[in-house]
Amino acid sequence: MHALREAILEHVSSAGYRPTDEAGLARALGISRNRRRTLTHTIRLLLSTGALRRVQGDRLALPDSASRAPDEGLIVGRIAFRAGGHALVTPQRAINAPGPAPQAFFIPAEDTDVALHGDVVAIRPAAAGRPRGREHERPGLDPRARVVRVVERARTTLVGHLKTIRHAFYVTPDDPRLVHDISVPDPASGPEPTAAKPGDKVVVRLLEWRERSRIPEGRVIERLGEMFAPRAELAGVYRKFNLAESFPESVLAEAAALPAVVPPEAAAGREDYRTIPVLTIDPDDAKDFDDALSFEELPAGALRIGVHIADVSSYVRPGTALDAEAQRRGNSTYLVGTVVPMLPEKLSNGLCSLVEGQDRLCRAVVLTFDRKGRVTETRFAATVIRSRKRLTYRQAYGLLFTDDLAAIRALPLPAKHATGSTGRALSSLDDAELGQLQHIVRRLWHLAEGLRRARMEGGSLDLDMPEAKIFVDAEGFAERIERIEHDESHQLIEEFMLAANEAVARATREQRRASLYRVHDEPDPEKLGELRELLATLGVQAGDLTRRPEVVRLLEQLRTHAQGHALRTQLLRSLKRAAYRASPDGHYGLNKSDYTHFTSPIRRYSDLVVHRVLATLARGNDDGASGGYSRSELESLGEHLSLTEANSQEAERESQKIKLLEFFERELHKRVRSRFPALITDVRPQGLFVELTESMAYGLISASSLSDDTYLPSSDGRALVGRRTRRRLGIGSVVEVRVAAVDRFKRLIDFRLA
Repeated sequence: MHALREAILEHVSSAGYRPTDEAGLARALGISRNRRRTLTHTIRLLLSTGALRRVQGDRLALPDSASRAPDEGLIVGRIAFRAGGHALVTPQRAINAPGPAPQAFFIPAEDTDVALHGDVVAIRPAAAGRPRGREHERPGLDPRARVVRVVERARTTLVGHLKTIRHAFYVTPDDPRLVHDISVPDPASGPEPTAAKPGDKVVVRLLEWRERSRIPEGRVIERLGEMFAPRAELAGVYRKFNLAESFPESVLAEAAALPAVVPPEAAAGREDYRTIPVLTIDPDDAKDFDDALSFEELPAGALRIGVHIADVSSYVRPGTALDAEAQRRGNSTYLVGTVVPMLPEKLSNGLCSLVEGQDRLCRAVVLTFDRKGRVTETRFAATVIRSRKRLTYRQAYGLLFTDDLAAIRALPLPAKHATGSTGRALSSLDDAELGQLQHIVRRLWHLAEGLRRARMEGGSLDLDMPEAKIFVDAEGFAERIERIEHDESHQLIEEFMLAANEAVARATREQRRASLYRVHDEPDPEKLGELRELLATLGVQAGDLTRRPEVVRLLEQLRTHAQGHALRTQLLRSLKRAAYRASPDGHYGLNKSDYTHFTSPIRRYSDLVVHRVLATLARGNDDGASGGYSRSELESLGEHLSLTEANSQEAERESQKIKLLEFFERELHKRVRSRFPALITDVRPQGLFVELTESMAYGLISASSLSDDTYLPSSDGRALVGRRTRRRLGIGSVVEVRVAAVDRFKRLIDFRLA
């Protein structure tokens, strides 16, 4: 990104330059379409630091003394609204820049001017000692400021619910952080009429909003369907996060031209693992399999384990439409019930997917272990494999801990067992075959368990938490929720993937090849201090969290704490976001000095880049541009991929929230509502906050709904106690609840004791 920044400044300061907008700048600098997002982000940074300014609307120019004077003392950052209308502004910097995080500023609701959530704004800090508003989330920690102007809108469109009030049309944004309704004309009128009617989910194009005293205005440009209908909700996520629902024709044409199967000649020059036991372990409903493990027993109790990763780079070549689109998307996005893939289905579910019984091309990290589980040799290879078994996590867990072969055979098949697979189900294997498979899985776990133990003893943080997986029915409605534990079957695969990623990162660093690394910077001490204060209010004593052993001890303590899940989530929020960078700056969470992403090139473009770099190690060439990439190109690419990843994570969380609310809203229409086990996590005068055991959904049991007695706060404030029955409902108590109410707009769920 540094090279792009310099190129922009050089062009803008050149003789004869006339102010132009971003599109004109892209044309002048020859910026390709797939790098436009990086250009946009670089321009934002230059604007935030004052290196550029906007003139004549959206045109860009160098600052001059006349423009700087009124802006003296202003700070530019991104605004994030909170419930109640107040906001926080964090001063801008590169998303993956190292160093301490800038301090946020608190903006009272009345001082947000015409800013909307996510906008880049210029703020003026308040004079020291000015009193803070009562609505402040964290009194005394964030300095106060006011918004002076909007530097750049985060969006030009938004998704929301169309309604009428006294014959006037309004759109309420889906995002509760967008606190203003949008006034719109009748959707059926004007130059771009739509069929939208009140009660529909729609897309609105925002018009310029200059005066806070006036309601924001816009125009409906698309009807997505009836509000809360599954298809409309999914379309809303696509629009909000700019996710592509289909691939361009040029990309599909290139994919169609690829062979349906691996041709025999493609295996030439590769190490042949087709007669060596190879297996995959993935979720029940997985459709693409990009990693597999090979297993070989050597003399003296040694083992050779190959971590084989789909060789996407053999099919997706630089300069093609396939590559440009994959780079633009950056990664696959996994929404509830569907996926927005990085690559077309012919590659992601076919030619690159390591399905059972089919020849597949791979790049491998081959690890040799001695009888004590120590790695004695690491090498890299281009391989051809034929997976012998496609296992689910559930089946692998059964093989690990069940000796009854009949019970193992009875384990459920993968949801998509027949997709692309010519293999056999476990139920069709004879005792010898099943016994050999069990032997392999158990030996693999024995090694993985040793790797995990050594990693944890070395200070790696165990940040894995259970997750709630939502399954949908044929119509797309949330049907059931299943709690997924990160058990030994998951850990088995994870440890070998971590070992492979570390080995590749170490090799590229030691040979000084330009590459992409997965980096996770040290946390900000101030953030950890705030977390420590929060924990203290909840009775959790933590030491100096800037010391790794104290963080490890805290995580262990939270495992059995009543609010453990919520507090572990708070800990994660106190850490910095991992990112992609062209420098090997280490990974705080894993406590590794060398780390990259190599093991998922079907769904992460970063891994495809690393595959190309690794290929240059095998060829032994070093032309200063590993895999065809210069260091400056990789810096820009790392910035872009960090942004696409963050966007996908936000989309996935949004999809999860929508479906969780949908699931519980459907409970309200049942004749007999389900009972859900729940844990009381907090007690307030207004009621009890609970976390459901299976879905990990949060909600409130209103004190007014406790009708069997009059409940009063206990002396320590950690429980509500019945005046007559002396029944104690306190933090850590397990209760059963039923759904009482769901507010889809505010995203709140109320429960009642069952």
